[in-house]
Amino acid sequence: MFTGIIEHMGRVKELRRAGEGSLLVLELGAMTKEVKPGESISVEGVCLTVTGLKGEQASFDVSQETLKRSTLGELRVGQGVNLERSLKVGERMGGHFVQGHVDGTGTIQKKEEHPGQCTMWFTVSKELAENMIEKGSVAVDGISLTVVEVKDTSFSVALIPFTLTNTTLGLKKVGDRANIEADILGKWVKRLYGTMLAPNQGGSGLAEKGGPAPGKEQGGITMEFLKDKGFE
Repeated sequence: MFTGIIEHMGRVKELRRAGEGSLLVLELGAMTKEVKPGESISVEGVCLTVTGLKGEQASFDVSQETLKRSTLGELRVGQGVNLERSLKVGERMGGHFVQGHVDGTGTIQKKEEHPGQCTMWFTVSKELAENMIEKGSVAVDGISLTVVEVKDTSFSVALIPFTLTNTTLGLKKVGDRANIEADILGKWVKRLYGTMLAPNQGGSGLAEKGGPAPGKEQGGITMEFLKDKGFE
């Protein structure tokens, strides 16, 4: 578990195929002193396990599924990456709960420069956009950010100069991709809400044509249910 507060920008030293996945070697700098093999580190928002250490370099095994769902397969030698160590129990939480389990990628659609900040728009899938709300949290390349606006297949975030200077987002341009992880709390609410609305009489969970609407006769959420609980 992470918080989306980037500790350090590392550098890619090597990325090569290894079996079905890849071997990623990063220059961690001073962070290496506090890292041990077996620990989890967020790399561009992706939770990876340290498999080896040599000097200030750390090695990571990247699975084929991770390469498919994230931008890690596009990394190049010398490229900067956002790094964050896993959260310790009892530490101050500066961002939000970030798992390091990327939901998908987004493409930078446009950058709007304003005095003291930059609004960055990302194009994402409709499914991913549905997991976001305005003023909610989202992790972009592992950075905890606040959603400014959400549309059907896009969303925007506001970036202050500090974020642009100390993370890889300041180096990206229109057309570049980024790893996106929606807020886990929002995903759980959506999942539970969908389950409560779904029919509970078995089958595929889809109402048959001409049959009762979900939540009407199958025990889901209805207007009567809400009124009974005090919602008017």
